Amino acid sequence: MRAVLESGYRRFQERLRRRLGSDALATEVLHETWLRVGRMGDVGLVQRPESYLFRVALNVAADRREAHSRKLSAAEIETLRHMMDEVLDPERIATARAEMAALEGALNELTPRRKAIFVLARVSEMKHEDIALRFGISARMVEKELLHALRHCSQRLDRKMIRRFGPGAQKRS
Repeated sequence: MRAVLESGYRRFQERLRRRLGSDALATEVLHETWLRVGRMGDVGLVQRPESYLFRVALNVAADRREAHSRKLSAAEIETLRHMMDEVLDPERIATARAEMAALEGALNELTPRRKAIFVLARVSEMKHEDIALRFGISARMVEKELLHALRHCSQRLDRKMIRRFGPGAQKRS
């Protein structure tokens, strides 16, 4: 199996990049797949080894996504840090938890690339040009993806959205 993975490395990487929306993530998933295949031992006769390996890689990606979702994001940590500074009554705590859950739900409804762009731009405060380079797209496409993500989240949270970039900046949508 490792030989099949090694010989088709570029094809696997490209398919994963298209599916996951990120070169870096595709490479990480492919490396973890290589390690996982090494730990599997003899899998017996596999009629379509490339399809089998691609499914293993998708399972690795799903496992990573699930593990990542259990970790607190930078925004959640910052929110918790600020909460400690204030005396919160139970109502405010419940409201904050509900808002965080609603935001998390809205983000999880986005495509993986759109969600990653949102997190990089809004949580990590990465420049649009740097995000564009990371995903191999234009800065304008980053703005479009971010705008779609912001619109989606603002609709799901029933909030007004104020644009801070692009045409019509500072205009309420």
